[in-house]
Amino acid sequence: MRFSLPGSAENALEPRRLWNEAMGLLQKPVTALDVDLGPVARDAIVATLQAALDAVDPGEAVRRHVHLLDSRIQVGPVSYNPSDYDRILVVGAGKASAAMASSLETVLGPRISDGWINVKDGYTAPTRTIHLHEAGHPLPDRRAVEGSRRIASLLAACTERDLVFCLMSGGGSALMTLPAEGISLGDMENLTRLLLCCGATIVEINTLRKHLSKLKGGDLSLTAYPAQVVSLIVSDVVGNPLDVIASGPTSPDPTTYGHAHAVLEKYGLAAEVPASVLRHLNAGMLGQLPETPKPGDPLFERTQNLVVASNEHAARAALEKARSMGLHGMLLSTSVEGEAREVGSVFAAVAKEIARSGQPLPRPACVVAGGETTVTLRGHGRGGRNQELALAAAAGIEGLEDVALVAFGTDGSDGPTDAAGAICTGRTVQRAADKGLTLAGFLANNDAYTLFHALGDLIITGPTNTNVNDLTLVFAF
Repeated sequence: MRFSLPGSAENALEPRRLWNEAMGLLQKPVTALDVDLGPVARDAIVATLQAALDAVDPGEAVRRHVHLLDSRIQVGPVSYNPSDYDRILVVGAGKASAAMASSLETVLGPRISDGWINVKDGYTAPTRTIHLHEAGHPLPDRRAVEGSRRIASLLAACTERDLVFCLMSGGGSALMTLPAEGISLGDMENLTRLLLCCGATIVEINTLRKHLSKLKGGDLSLTAYPAQVVSLIVSDVVGNPLDVIASGPTSPDPTTYGHAHAVLEKYGLAAEVPASVLRHLNAGMLGQLPETPKPGDPLFERTQNLVVASNEHAARAALEKARSMGLHGMLLSTSVEGEAREVGSVFAAVAKEIARSGQPLPRPACVVAGGETTVTLRGHGRGGRNQELALAAAAGIEGLEDVALVAFGTDGSDGPTDAAGAICTGRTVQRAADKGLTLAGFLANNDAYTLFHALGDLIITGPTNTNVNDLTLVFAF
């Protein structure tokens, strides 16, 4: 069954089809889902997800915060005089950075002298002066290293007469990879793979990245100094900590080599990571290597950091849309973290309570939450944290009428799959059983993708060109 927005039977949303009307650039689709819900419910789900994506359009976010006023460049509360600078440069990395670059060119036009942005494969947008360089994600690849060298070279030549815009978003940590001396790209790939599989949080992963790769942990600002740096940030981290988003390239780093080593100890990885990683961390802890720039360093007086879009914007937009369609709505949290399957069980309990008692909201209801869960790999299947969350929730809502749970990655990519997430209803367990499929086995094997693919309940959007964490929505119609 195909979804369509209310009142428009011909406006069925298909992958890579719906474009941002303001710019004609950004793909914002939500696919059809074969779920056991009526047309009103299906339309409400699609419209709510679409509203969330619209609210965190990175191009729109840049245009809201960057303006030309009386020949001055206004960035949030700060004003810059173009005559104070010989060049305006643009650098950056991330899944949303291409759309940000395109929008910034619209605002500043020929004032931009040069630029280089590393983007994930497929996450592109039209630009004129700024070069977009595609590379791999979530594992860094050689293209990311080559692009990062170009960024470093561009910044190293900066003077106080340069104004540097840094455009960062989720995915920037992998896409802006320039391993420290003595550490190979293969070593970084192996380390990243180990961290992604063990259930480490993004804070922990980026603590290591900041101490093993250049241009992270404030080092981009250091490399560009004494240039004036303006960093525009689309946040994909709970709470929007500047030192964690994309590994904080323009933010003071409060973590140390000791903190990075402690992450390896916590997950029992010290004996598994490449020897070069341990050597580098040990040298840092002994004071043989310089630390990342810390809070209070005067170099950051020449850096402005501004978060232009975040998970809270998406969550609140989803909530407002649901309410506008007649649903009782509540924003539960934008700080959801934890093991995906455990969080899924909690959301299932919320759905049960609504269905049985009308608490905390009466039907029709929509509970919205945002954040980022983790998955500890135990099996060898395919999936991502949102698909695993939905799979775990499916068992908890079995048998509930007119109830659905949507787990959705706003970047359009959930783990190493082509799905953005998945949807489950009170009939998911039975529909799987009708096909001879048992949910417990797929969950044990971390194989949510295979199960939801068989049911037709994957959310497929293609690249959305934004990235502000995940959304989980519980509907009771």
